[in-house]
Amino acid sequence: PSRGSDLGAVGGPHRDLFGGPVHGPVVAEDDMRPRAHAHAPVDLDAPRNQRVVLAKELLRVQHHAVAQQATDARMQHARRDLVQDELVAAHGRLVVKHAGRYRNYGLPMSDLVQEGNVGLLKAAERFDPGREVRFSTYASHWIRERMQEFVLRNSSIVRTGTTAAQKALFFNMRRLRAKYAADVGGWLDGAAKERIARELRVPVKDVEYMEGRMAGGDQSLNAPVGETGEEEWQDFLSDDRASPEDDVAGRHDSRTLSGWLADALRELGPRESTIIRKRRLREQGATLGELGKELGVSKERVRQIEQAAIAKLRAAIGARCGEAPAAA
Repeated sequence: PSRGSDLGAVGGPHRDLFGGPVHGPVVAEDDMRPRAHAHAPVDLDAPRNQRVVLAKELLRVQHHAVAQQATDARMQHARRDLVQDELVAAHGRLVVKHAGRYRNYGLPMSDLVQEGNVGLLKAAERFDPGREVRFSTYASHWIRERMQEFVLRNSSIVRTGTTAAQKALFFNMRRLRAKYAADVGGWLDGAAKERIARELRVPVKDVEYMEGRMAGGDQSLNAPVGETGEEEWQDFLSDDRASPEDDVAGRHDSRTLSGWLADALRELGPRESTIIRKRRLREQGATLGELGKELGVSKERVRQIEQAAIAKLRAAIGARCGEAPAAA
């Protein structure tokens, strides 16, 4: 059977240089060679001209198809952007409504609305009508998420609410505190804190921590104090640590006493040194019975040796300090 039906045309699906289907007659590579055809004879005098004309036509069709695809893609993106803009413009009041719920956290209303608009844009970009969910319901989730994240980042210098449970505690603490504190005179007692912890499913210590964080705001160390304002708040904060002078003096005294003790221990006998080191110079000192078994003496004898060794140490260290030796 013949490999072609007419002027270089072959049947079956073909792909162009860009991977798209080619419609209409396509010239196969083998048909580019001049040859006789059983059903449609080819003019053997002008095969090259036919091939050139057909190749130009194919390139023109391919370029037109690629340009049409690019135009369709741009139109699709434009329609999608137009729909998103319409959705955002139609739900601007929804953003303002949610922003009003977070106005008591000390942040500007305009900033809350701006963050809510970012969440609304994200919702319009990810919304899928096939899920059969109203856009306002879907967008409310993204709007609240952006506003809550903005409040947590800017309500305090120290980040609050790093987990889902802590976020729920932060945004529900004021409501529950007002609900339960009214029953006990305006203050949260232990029972009220436990009720809040059970309702939000968090430990009681988290409720106490969040109450303290929300009761007192951030305080600047450089805040002016006094009528003149020349002094700062950090000037009145006491430091419980030792001063640098006391720290250096303490380290020097410690090294000196350690050296005196080491010299005094060298003056003790073997049994005295063993008893002092194992009974007095360890966190878990040995008992009189354990030392008695090790040294082969009674517990009373170990006690007597220990007292004598202590007296020698006092005398040696007292002599280094210029003091009179202490009585045994």
